[in-house]
Amino acid sequence: MARLTVAMLFFVLALALAPRNMDAVVVESLQPGFYNQSCPEVEQVVRDVVDSEVGMDHTLAPGLIRIFFHDCFITGCDASILLDESPAGDVPEKQSSANGFTLHGLRTIDIAKSTLEAMCPRTVSCSDIVAFAARDAAVAAGLPTYEVAAGRRDGEHSRMDDLPGNFPVPGHTVPRLTELFQKRGLSQEDLVVLSGAHSIGGAHCFMFSNRIYGFSKTADIDPSLDPAFAKLLREMCPRPKPDDNPEEAPKIDFDQRTAQKLDNSYYNELLARRSLLTSDSALVQDPATRPIVESFAKDDALWQKKFGEAMQKVGKLDVLTRPEEGQIRRNCRMVNRPKSEMRTHMGRISWPKPRHPMLQMMNWFIRGFQQPA
Repeated sequence: MARLTVAMLFFVLALALAPRNMDAVVVESLQPGFYNQSCPEVEQVVRDVVDSEVGMDHTLAPGLIRIFFHDCFITGCDASILLDESPAGDVPEKQSSANGFTLHGLRTIDIAKSTLEAMCPRTVSCSDIVAFAARDAAVAAGLPTYEVAAGRRDGEHSRMDDLPGNFPVPGHTVPRLTELFQKRGLSQEDLVVLSGAHSIGGAHCFMFSNRIYGFSKTADIDPSLDPAFAKLLREMCPRPKPDDNPEEAPKIDFDQRTAQKLDNSYYNELLARRSLLTSDSALVQDPATRPIVESFAKDDALWQKKFGEAMQKVGKLDVLTRPEEGQIRRNCRMVNRPKSEMRTHMGRISWPKPRHPMLQMMNWFIRGFQQPA
């Protein structure tokens, strides 16, 4: 199981050549206070769970925000990322190399869901819990609170092959990132705003090793990196080997100054050429996005306001609101099944375990599903 996620790259890379059309629809029928009558304590319950969990492990804050974004960006905010299996037999999103072992915070969602099921059975959707939890995680990390409209229902499908060609990866350029965001109803400013979530959390060394080892034929290190920062990264991240297990790779904080605080320090780090991911560095190198980076670097309150608004916008993407569109799962990890089917369903699907690919395959993934020429 430890190496399943990386091995799935063979499958992902093959599918990347034929991306699907994933244009989003922003649904405005969600309502603030949706559960005021049916489960009035829902937001307080989720907030208490998140505060308790983040209090014990601060890395859960970026993890919960990431779960929300990764769920909503593909097929909409339908909690499909939480499914351990898909009734149709598809390999679920959770197994994608963009998710897999890097997902952090699933247990927190499970705790919130089980608590709410005991209080208000079959009432609160997993997709709404994810949206509440992401907001509360951001607040726990220092962001002012913002309103989260609710009324989402949970999807019944999850497909790993929906991701390739439709999801941002660390090697993407600003034009490609902008294209992906616009397909999902998000602007270039939203791209820069939401990238600020990298003020907290971190990246495993394999996600940026191509910048500090063997960058090009003429430079071993990406020249856009601050030399002192590049030296520090090489001290923390050893040169990759073909048989490395990515799950054991060190994880480095995105923001070396205020790693646990969600603030505009991320943008100042970009301007100082101290970013980890190529996609982050691109925001300050591209003339279209650099002015936005500079404005947020100067005004923390402006960025915090914009971040809350962008998260609200993300939370409206392709949501399911009608009973015929989705369900209220009893368990966030599986779709509801008829009782007769539940009697015959034994355990989770065990996906085949391909052999571990070369680390270079991971580098192709990081660079954006493109094999170097």
